[in-house]
Amino acid sequence: MSSLQSSLNSKFIDMEKIHINDIVDIENTSYDYPWSEKIFHDCINHNYLCKVLVVDNNLIGYVISSIVQDECHIMNLCIKDSYRGHGYGRLLLDGLQKEAIAINCKLLFLECRPSNNAALKLYYSEGYNEVGIRKNYYPAPNGYEDAIMLAKNV
Repeated sequence: MSSLQSSLNSKFIDMEKIHINDIVDIENTSYDYPWSEKIFHDCINHNYLCKVLVVDNNLIGYVISSIVQDECHIMNLCIKDSYRGHGYGRLLLDGLQKEAIAINCKLLFLECRPSNNAALKLYYSEGYNEVGIRKNYYPAPNGYEDAIMLAKNV
């Protein structure tokens, strides 16, 4: 499915507390070290930029970012497993970028596991560049995994 097709049946909307059960389900099936329900509540309550992607009335993805001055730090972006590979991650990322530009952000940045090849492919294809490494950033089965820091000027 192309991004154009996927965008016809999709809504990029503010995350609300009613979405958290679906988000936690996606989070728990997507990550070995998922965020807790409390973290999602805290993000909404503390005015993070929290958005969800709804397709045919099904919540299929979410993105949470913190905004500091003119920078947008993407903290968590995830698409439900059964919807991956169809352009929805790109749609979610594009929606966030438009939101960030609308509030005068000049830089988008994030961390990504080096082992997350699909995410890295998406970010590189969207113009993100590697700007550094955060050592021992992510928990991993045998300790910690580094994070690749990626950034994009908008």
